[in-house]
Amino acid sequence: MPWNEVTNMSLKLEFVRFAKLEAEPFSTLCKRFKISRKTGYKILRRYEEEGEEGLNDQSRRPLTHPSRTSIAAEEKILELRAKKPTWGSRKIRAYLLNNGTANLPATSTITDILRRHGFITKEETSPKSHERFEHDKPNDLWQVDFKGHFAMQKGRCHPLTILDDHSRFSIGLRACANEQAITVKKHFEDVFEEFGLPYRMNFDNGAPWATVVSQRFRFTQLTLWLIRLGVEVSFSRIRRPQTNGKLERFHRTLKDELLRYKYFWDVRDAQKNFDIWRLEYNHLRPHEAIDLKAPITRYRNSSRKYISTLPEIEYRSCDDIRKVDEAGKISYRNKKIFIGEVFKYLPVAVREDFDNKHSIYFCHQKLLSIRLEDY
Repeated sequence: MPWNEVTNMSLKLEFVRFAKLEAEPFSTLCKRFKISRKTGYKILRRYEEEGEEGLNDQSRRPLTHPSRTSIAAEEKILELRAKKPTWGSRKIRAYLLNNGTANLPATSTITDILRRHGFITKEETSPKSHERFEHDKPNDLWQVDFKGHFAMQKGRCHPLTILDDHSRFSIGLRACANEQAITVKKHFEDVFEEFGLPYRMNFDNGAPWATVVSQRFRFTQLTLWLIRLGVEVSFSRIRRPQTNGKLERFHRTLKDELLRYKYFWDVRDAQKNFDIWRLEYNHLRPHEAIDLKAPITRYRNSSRKYISTLPEIEYRSCDDIRKVDEAGKISYRNKKIFIGEVFKYLPVAVREDFDNKHSIYFCHQKLLSIRLEDY
């Protein structure tokens, strides 16, 4: 009804008086007051039933709200958000559904509830789009790195993190007192015993897995050992941490959900808390990138069993085998080619490729692709 709010009452009274006079057809009267016949009859009925009080504007709000979120459900939503301040509406809804809470509202309604109670701002709910990539199967690729070290009551903690690319399953979250190769190797052995061997592991460009000289990667004793085990080793591009993007995101979650709120006594205390948080992360926490499932639902142990005894180094019968000298070089067709000191006294294979290129392998790992004329 298009009447101005201020003059509604007086216009309705005037309409009633003209209608009572019956001096003109009812449809013409309604047209003159710019209302429908249905609205006109409604005004007359209310006047007859309630007098002038019936002409006051009435609220259109329904008397009942069958779709309104129950108080109990809203309390569970708010309680979970208070415990998990970094969780959004989709994650909260998935977690509560997975744990038996029925009659939950839509994600958008949960967002409204969180915003109404001051848990989130409008900016936090603005849509974000980005392309995701993941490997096809568990254990195709593990991303590995250290989370930035931090102070404890006794010493510093260097969290070693290992994440399965396909499932986002946390293979390892180890509290280390340092970042030395001997420490890392022991944790790798424990992880391999429990989960088996991955096909590939990706690292950044720092110790203990790599060193970089003149923009070229140099393998270390640790990565040499991994290659001997049958694990392919790869490295992120220099100054491109997004290559291990899923692990970077894992580090942020670890910081937001645990490290920000906890202060540890020593490495043992840190490991105890890491184990509790990792269990929840893997088995309970819904993950946005995998359709709000927990990582455990997409992970299975590797069929490649870990054997501590290193296998023999074998190559194809058609390969040219060269032994790396003490300086880390091989001689091939009167050329001296640097491979790396870490491979000294070990055999490598030279394979001729197309377009006058040669590839140099150590076990299954391709180390270099070269043109002989460049040497």
